[in-house]
Parts: sequence; C-alpha cells; structure tokens
Amino acid sequence: MTPHTTPGGADGYVPSERRIARERHRRARARRATAIAATSTLVTGAALFLLIINSPGWARTKETFFSAHYARVALPQVLEGLWLNLRLLAVCGVAVLVLGLLLAVARTLRGPVFFPIRALAIAYTDFFRGLPLIICLLMVVFGVPALRLQGVTTDPVLLGGGALVLTYSAYVAEVFRAGIESVHPSQLAAARSLGLSGGQALRFVVLPQAVRRVVPPLLNDLVSLQKDTGLVSIAGAVDAVYAAQIIASKDFNYTPYVVAGLVFVALTIPMTRLTDWVTARMDRRRAQGGIV
Repeated sequence: MTPHTTPGGADGYVPSERRIARERHRRARARRATAIAATSTLVTGAALFLLIINSPGWARTKETFFSAHYARVALPQVLEGLWLNLRLLAVCGVAVLVLGLLLAVARTLRGPVFFPIRALAIAYTDFFRGLPLIICLLMVVFGVPALRLQGVTTDPVLLGGGALVLTYSAYVAEVFRAGIESVHPSQLAAARSLGLSGGQALRFVVLPQAVRRVVPPLLNDLVSLQKDTGLVSIAGAVDAVYAAQIIASKDFNYTPYVVAGLVFVALTIPMTRLTDWVTARMDRRRAQGGIV
C-alpha cells in the first residue's frame, strides 16, 4: 500500500455507519413501497375482473366486443388502414408545427403597421380553437367540393388532413406564443445591444429558447393529433377506424373497433412516455441551471 492509498478508495472517503444504515433503511422502504403498490394493484385488478365477468350481460358483451375470431379477421385490415393514419400524422404534424410557429410569430409582432397581421392571427386562433374538430372536418370535407372550384382537390384524405392542420395549428400557435412570451425581455434587449436586428434577435435568441421550453406541450399536441387522424374516416378515407367499421357493419360485431382502439393505444403510449421523459429531463436541467 502506497502512502497515498487508503482502504476507502482512491479519494479516501469511507461512509459512516450512520450513513450506511440510512441508505439501507431507504432501500428497504423503497422495496416495501413497491411491494405494497404491486399488491394493491393486483387486488384492484382482480376485483374489477371478477366484477366484470360476473355481470349479467358479460357473455353477450364478450361475444360482441371481444371475439377472438373477429379480432383475427380485423387486425390485418386495421393495420393496413393504420398506414394512412401514420402518413397523415407525419405530414400534418410538420405542417401544424410550421403554421403554428408562423401564427405565433405574427401575434408577437410589435408596431401599428403589423396590426392587420396580428388581428388576422388572433381571429384565426380564436375561431379554430373554439370550433369543434368534427365540425371543421365536416365543413372542409363536404363544403370545399360543393364549391366546385377549379384546381381544388376533392380527395377526402387531403381535405381531412387540411382540416386537422387548420384546427391543430391554432392550438400549437398558442403553445409557441406562450414560449416566446416566457423569454425575458432582457434577452431581446441584450441581442439588440449587440447589433442584431429585430428579426435576427427573434431567430437566433428568442425562438431557440422558446421552442426548447415548449417541447413537452408540443409532444402532447402531437399525441392528440395522432389519435384524431382517425376522424378522417367520416370522409370515407379507409384508415384504421374505417377499416374496422367496414368489418363491423357486415356482422354487427364491434370487436374490430376494439382492435382499432388498442392499436391506437399501442401507438400513443410510447409517445406519451417520451413526453414524460423529455419533461422530466428538462425539469432536472432547469433545476440544475442548465436551461436559460
């Protein structure tokens, strides 16, 4: 053993008996809490399961909503229709982010010369945030073809996607605007004092901070958009929901709807967990002073 080496390790630190006992108690308490939570969850789940299967109408409900035969029949067609939902999510998600950011920037413009732009942005966000999505879809999908405009598509997929973009961009615009306004005015003043123009300060100083702060709510909006892509089925687009409806309408068995719902849940859970992880990570960095 060299003169600089100690039994506690390279840094010479040896935890005290009290600290070791405290850590042991903390681990035991964590294990006990986990065991209690698991037990209570199992008991609750078993009670609900017994309540459902012992209900008077369970046999008929099982046959109508949980048929293994219809589930096997529906799953391939639902997955085929799901490809349309995924494409809508990708295209509409990008369009919503771009349009929402432009609307948010328009609402933050200062000066009387920009009043018409601000007024139009405010009117847009107020209108489409208040208009139910289902009504917006019906108006766009059936109203636009009725106008018989030359060069305007009548494809229900494109029209349905346009309605999703119109509605969700209004919500996303408010998220971006909240992020922009959360940046302290001193950041903009400092950027201007360094010689940056108003546009440059917004682009290089304000927007990077604003977008970073609103990532969690933006991911939540994308989760909602993922689910609402199923509403394009009202226009006749054969997505996962409409594929389930076609099968269910043949034999009046609603198991395909359950299959479609479970598929959407399976897609939503990873995005929800990603949102939670990003939120927790940003909270930790903010607590450590890593985010301005």
